[in-house]
Parts: sequence; structure tokens; C-alpha cells
Amino acid sequence: MANKNNNLYWHQSSISVDDRRELNKYKSCVIWFTGLSAAGKSTLANALNEKFHSMHIHGYVLDGDNIRHGLNKDLGFKPEDRKENIRRIGEVAKLLVDAGLIAITAFISPYREDRHQARELVRDDEFLEVYVKCDLAECERRDPKGIYKKARKGEIKEFTGISAPYEEPEKPEIVVDTTRNSIEECTQKLLDYLIGNGYIEERLINGC
Repeated sequence: MANKNNNLYWHQSSISVDDRRELNKYKSCVIWFTGLSAAGKSTLANALNEKFHSMHIHGYVLDGDNIRHGLNKDLGFKPEDRKENIRRIGEVAKLLVDAGLIAITAFISPYREDRHQARELVRDDEFLEVYVKCDLAECERRDPKGIYKKARKGEIKEFTGISAPYEEPEKPEIVVDTTRNSIEECTQKLLDYLIGNGYIEERLINGC
């Protein structure tokens, strides 16, 4: 498959994603956590990945703040930068899925269009959008980094939920409400979905 500049070509690997899935005995996919800052995305993503680790499932968390320390450190928070931020993460997640891993992304990713474009990079059943629902008031109450206070004072511009929009998912695969449910309860809901829809086998929970 030729690239637009006509000098680059896609090299097809001799080992396919299906080969890797057969070896791993679970289905690689993207679990895309979206929600307001302080909703619990990173906490939940890491809790789920800890469960995966205990089940000998290879997952990897792509965290919004961590990625901006390296791969996306050249990007700000303007709409066009947010768009590019999500585009890059979508491409990285796609590579992880092909490698046979479960890519767990924890990004505010406020715009539906950008999340849709990330979904379009993989097969229909390889992208699971998880809406980490949490009331703005509760997010502000938590405010572990003190950024809501700064945003309210005008010290942080284009802050999602305060001075920039957040577009809630319209048809996410999963909704977890961290205002009303514990991280443990939300994690179990995610595992139940993954088992019920054939991504992982229930026997892996007990290490069988």
C-alpha cells in the first residue's frame, strides 16, 4: 500500500494480530477512557491494568499527563493541539492492538469528532469507549492537582469543563459513574463487560 508521497510502502508483518491473539488467549483492543479532569480516568485505568497483570494479560496504560512529558510535549491545549494529541494517541493505541496488547488510554479527549477518528483507526470491535462519568462539582471538590482552582481564577486558559467544552459520549460501550460507585465497583463492571463480550476469558480471573 503506497503512501501519499509514493515513496513509502506498507510492509506486511509475517505475524498477524490474529496470530498474537491466539498465542495470548485474549483479544487485544483499545479501552478508551474519557471524562473530565479528576473524574478518575487514570485511577480506574491503572486499577484495571493491575487486574490484567494478575490475570497474565498484557495491558498498557497511555496516560494523558505522562504522554505530554514525552511524545506530545510540543502540544498545548488549543483545540488544534488537542486534536493532534488524540490523533497521535490513536495511532499509538492502534500499534499496541496490533502487537496483541490491550491499550488503555486515559485522556479527557473532550471532542466527539476526535474520539470518533481514534475509533476509525481500528476495527469496529477493537475500540471500547468508556465514559468515566463524574459531576463537575465532584471533580472540583476532588481537584487533586489544584487545577480547577487555577482555572476558576483564570490562571489556566481553555480548561475543559470551565472555559472549554466537554462533549459527552453519545453511545459509549460502557458508562461508569465514579460519583456514585467505587473504583472497585467500576473495575468489576469493566471486567464483566470484557468477559461477557468475549475479550477475555473468565477462567483467567482465577489464574486457571
